[in-house]
Amino acid sequence: MEVFVYGTLTDPDRAASVLDSFAYRGPATLDGLHRVDGEYPTMAPGGSVDGRILATGEVAALDRYEGVERGLYVRVSVPVAGGEGGVDGESGCGATVETYVGDPDRLDAPAEWPGEGSFAERVVRYVETGDVTASHPEGGTFGEFDGYEGTVDTDVATDHDDWSVE
Repeated sequence: MEVFVYGTLTDPDRAASVLDSFAYRGPATLDGLHRVDGEYPTMAPGGSVDGRILATGEVAALDRYEGVERGLYVRVSVPVAGGEGGVDGESGCGATVETYVGDPDRLDAPAEWPGEGSFAERVVRYVETGDVTASHPEGGTFGEFDGYEGTVDTDVATDHDDWSVE
């Protein structure tokens, strides 16, 4: 799985504290959402945010870290502009990356999501109907290596609860 990261997981030491195996696959830009800082970073509608593509097979560990079950963050699929993507740089229609969007109310972040329904429903609906896409800033693919690849022994129990976010 490829994940657009824009906050704590852009740091290799933090990612290594959560994941047994991962690789950064290049810089990326997410258009249609912008970063908002609160207790932890999140995103809000409009603008753009720069980050990195993190490739890992450990989606359960990322979901635990981001507090998906507790509703702290929601994981959403974002289309890749031009259909490029894939850990090996494959191209094709329907390419997506995942990203995590934190609930601004729970993170004390100044952001609002339009529409009705739960926070998760509003985020998914906005991404599906808005003009939200991920792209490589230089027009390349996300298969390009950008600095860390390997395995490390970690404790994947680390999550936001360890930092007193409720």
